[in-house]
Amino acid sequence: MPSAGAPSPDAPVLVLISVDPETSHRANEAIRIALGIIAGENDVIVALLGPGAKVLDAEVEDYVDGEDILKHLGTLRKLGQAFLVQREAIGDGGRGGGWNPVGVDVAPLDGARLATLVSSSRRILVF
Repeated sequence: MPSAGAPSPDAPVLVLISVDPETSHRANEAIRIALGIIAGENDVIVALLGPGAKVLDAEVEDYVDGEDILKHLGTLRKLGQAFLVQREAIGDGGRGGGWNPVGVDVAPLDGARLATLVSSSRRILVF
């Protein structure tokens, strides 16, 4: 039984991705792990912070493990998984056109909502 103030056992798992997929394989691993958690019939919230939002760049295929990222994003889109993206990172952020070519659902994320998600999630994975 959870202690007072502890998240419910049915609360979602929060996957925070702030690592830059241009330079690190960890962004792909985070997306792959989120997909695996969803496959286990768990609710997952994927939040992209700062450079982590580059997983939705049109050029992601050219990044480290980019082909795998695209494949995982396509599967997540088919499953209806939305992404929360730090408000300042939404859109192309000056990186050129074609942001979010896979067409996943995106919702803005601000600091207050992030704090609420952190406090109410069953587990938090940070990349």
